[in-house]
Amino acid sequence: MNNKVYGFLFVVIALVGTLIWALLSGSLHVPISELIQGLITGENEKVLIIKDLRFPRIILAFFAGAALSVSGLLLQAILRNPLADAGIIGISAGAKFFTLLILAIAPQFYFWTPFFAFLGGVVACCLVFGFSFKVGLKPLHLIVVGVAVNAIFTGLNDILTSSMVQISSQTAGNAINFGMKTWGDVQLLVSYVAIGLLVTFFIAKWCNLLALEDTTLYSLGVPVLKIRFFIALLAVLLASVTTAIVGVISFVGLLVPHLARRLLKTNDYRILIPYSSLLGGLLVLFADTLGRNLMAQMEIPAAIIMLIIGGPFLLFLMWRSTSIAGKNGGEKYDA
Repeated sequence: MNNKVYGFLFVVIALVGTLIWALLSGSLHVPISELIQGLITGENEKVLIIKDLRFPRIILAFFAGAALSVSGLLLQAILRNPLADAGIIGISAGAKFFTLLILAIAPQFYFWTPFFAFLGGVVACCLVFGFSFKVGLKPLHLIVVGVAVNAIFTGLNDILTSSMVQISSQTAGNAINFGMKTWGDVQLLVSYVAIGLLVTFFIAKWCNLLALEDTTLYSLGVPVLKIRFFIALLAVLLASVTTAIVGVISFVGLLVPHLARRLLKTNDYRILIPYSSLLGGLLVLFADTLGRNLMAQMEIPAAIIMLIIGGPFLLFLMWRSTSIAGKNGGEKYDA
């Protein structure tokens, strides 16, 4: 078997194991046989509690990880930049600001928060890309501009959360990420993310085309700007909707695409997109389950676990600046 088969086999086995761990771990301990029987009969009170509390966070964690990882993969494709990630360059912070703003002004529009989060993500994305193009669209320039935009929106978020009481509960939900979510949140996230991921499967060949030089693409009659614009909107949509519902989780879109390329040893987006969605879902689900089992009396949010993992990884990538800041402004991967 080749690397691709081994890679998919590994992530599927790890995902099943993590799913079982997530289902069975927690304050309520139910044997797996009792859990299955209770789900079938619907008469076991413990199982019903697990169904209402544990199942939503598992589904949300998986779909959030899938959305963020594919979003990062798409951003790296259109920018040819291995450091591109919605959490790093401020897209997630912009989405969160618009989400909190609409909740402060009109909390009855909760189910419209994904739309306003998308607008916030687009605004942040335009700011980052605009300033980055002005100073030269290189990986480290993008990081500097992204950190600045992220800081601006983070400051605005802090002002909102500290001065407006009516959004304090939503802020708490975002800080915990998955622990206070319901089946309504699941329906909202899955409906957007499932459609977004489905579209990405059909545009994988566009991402492969963007690996070529722009001059080559223009000579072939490829509408490069339109393709980049559409893929950027899709990446922002996936990241923004996820942020609106579960909060900001950084580094997933940075870490997962790199791991996927290393494990599969390919740059073919027809393979990377489905694999990254599975690997991203696995990573965030593992982080959430680890966070609620690591300490007995408290939960560590999945976002904090990802910061601890992703921060050193970003430093490692920046340390390898000789390969990151190449002639094309992107990292060279082994095929």
